[in-house]
Amino acid sequence: MTELPLDQILHGDCIDLLARLPEKSIDLIFADPPYNLQLQNELWRPNMTKVDAVDDEWDQFASFEAYDRFTEAWLTACRRVLKDTGTLWVIGSYHNIYRVGKILQDLGYWILNEVVWVKSNPMPNFRGVRFTNAQETLIWAQKHKGAKYTFNHHAMKRLNGDLQMRSDWLIPLCTGAERIKLNGEKAHATQKPEALLYRVILASSNPGDVVLDPFFGAGTTGAVAKKLHRRWIGIERDDTYVKVAQARIEAAAAPLYDEYVFENEEKRRQPRIPFGALLENGLLRPGEALYFGARGDITATVAADGSLIYDGARGSIHQIGAKIKNAPTCNGWTHWYYLDAQTGARVVIDTLREKLRAEGSG
Repeated sequence: MTELPLDQILHGDCIDLLARLPEKSIDLIFADPPYNLQLQNELWRPNMTKVDAVDDEWDQFASFEAYDRFTEAWLTACRRVLKDTGTLWVIGSYHNIYRVGKILQDLGYWILNEVVWVKSNPMPNFRGVRFTNAQETLIWAQKHKGAKYTFNHHAMKRLNGDLQMRSDWLIPLCTGAERIKLNGEKAHATQKPEALLYRVILASSNPGDVVLDPFFGAGTTGAVAKKLHRRWIGIERDDTYVKVAQARIEAAAAPLYDEYVFENEEKRRQPRIPFGALLENGLLRPGEALYFGARGDITATVAADGSLIYDGARGSIHQIGAKIKNAPTCNGWTHWYYLDAQTGARVVIDTLREKLRAEGSG
């Protein structure tokens, strides 16, 4: 393929289809491969009802060696299509994740984080012979050690109530209306909750990025990518899963707003521009009036040293803004407006800062 089949499900084996995609074309990969659970017997609850466990053909391998060969093949294929700045997430349980991690490292991936998905509503151990398995592990890895990669730290912090997000994520299993069913049965045995993919995609990609899922299943990755204004590609070999995922994504709500609401402002990666640089570069003039807000009558005067003068006080755009709001802090870049000479409209001063960033000034 010379062009990426964006927003499509590719029907077939992931190793074969990955080989047809352009090299270094994918920003983010989320992989939920077979776990090789090695179930030996049927599972029954104490009330003698059978547990709907993972007994599908796609999760069965003849040996650990066979599973390792399969894992090495698909991880190698993913590495070829991943951009040098891209990252990969892979999820698993104790049955397979340690083998996957070792192969990841052998292939040259560099592990960035281990994230533990703690299930708030795990399935009990019905036989009472082990602890309840209440977690799964996600490995987040980059293609090359030391390469630049996307991590929207501030977005994750805001998502977590303004606290830095930890690597243990308490998220319930996929149940209720979110769980897709066919004829009263689970459409996919290991359907992942959208909340889990929301964090993964928001944390490690940007609007417009291409997200690939080589084990697409019920289409959770595509549904969430669509909602977050990302492009997506799914690969799935099972006919039924392809139909389920396609219907699900077509029914998924499109983004309600323009793309700007999905942008992640990662301040630590942006060049710092002082307010005084706007004066030094002629974008504002000493003595000019700035307006506090897009509407309203409050104004302050720009001083030659980059401070603002308002009601007998003098300070930075943030200090004067906080004084007007009677608040401890204020982001002056998003509160102060200048008057555009050509249109007569008020324009937020942050547009002038972005202009300098684009020009490499400041």
